[in-house]
Amino acid sequence: MSGILYLCATPIGNLEDITFRVLRTLKEVDLIAAEDTRHSKRLLNHFEIKTPMTSYHEHNKEEKGKYLIDQLLAGKNIALITDAGTPAISDPGEDLVRLANDAGIVVTSLPGACALITGLTLSGLSTRRFTFEAFLPRDNKERKMLLNELIDETRTIVLYEAPHRLKKTLVDLYETLGDRRITIVRELTKRHETVWRTSLLEGIKTYETNEPKGEYVLILEGKSYDELMQEKYSFWEEKSISEHMNFYMEQGITKKEAMKSVAKDRGISKRDVYQVLINKSEER
Repeated sequence: MSGILYLCATPIGNLEDITFRVLRTLKEVDLIAAEDTRHSKRLLNHFEIKTPMTSYHEHNKEEKGKYLIDQLLAGKNIALITDAGTPAISDPGEDLVRLANDAGIVVTSLPGACALITGLTLSGLSTRRFTFEAFLPRDNKERKMLLNELIDETRTIVLYEAPHRLKKTLVDLYETLGDRRITIVRELTKRHETVWRTSLLEGIKTYETNEPKGEYVLILEGKSYDELMQEKYSFWEEKSISEHMNFYMEQGITKKEAMKSVAKDRGISKRDVYQVLINKSEER
């Protein structure tokens, strides 16, 4: 019978944020797979946990992933931890979970600290709908493509960023999305935790003279629905209903579906669209 893979959330700063369940599990499993064994050793020593550790990170995930799956299939229970926070969020833990699922191994998650959720709840921005983009790509082409996808995003946007790339990211966001409200959260749960509710432009100005320090979570206001609809209506108002219909039908959409889309885009009924098309046909 195979073992169980436990995804154990560890503190993102304050050691008191670890749960009793995680502590018990780390003591009871046969092996702990850690992103950085040297970093995690300090955590285990603090809580007097003697369980053996092995490394599992971005650069060895293929080879070590197979090893860990073999150990699980042999009946060993393994805890996966990251340097801070919840495993499998923006780290190679997601690959190990997929391998375990494919192998029929039981995976369970022990909830705890997560910078994404902690930052979002502190932001003062809408938490009902949000999208998480983790770290923006470093490749300029991929980065620009992703930023362009965010232009019309109405949900709150959450990003992670390192201090040495913060200024560039704020500038890129401003140049692509325009000025928006943003909450810049730094060093969550640590002694120097700061939560700054500001705007992209003010953030750029501030960090021109203040060097960023610590790890950041950026929570950015999405485009308002009213603004999005106004832009959308303005675009289509410049075109006739016939041109609007042709736009959809040239994509292989049926006339009925095209009429439905045109009516939705323009905020009118399908009957209105139909009447305009009929009148135009009669004029011919």
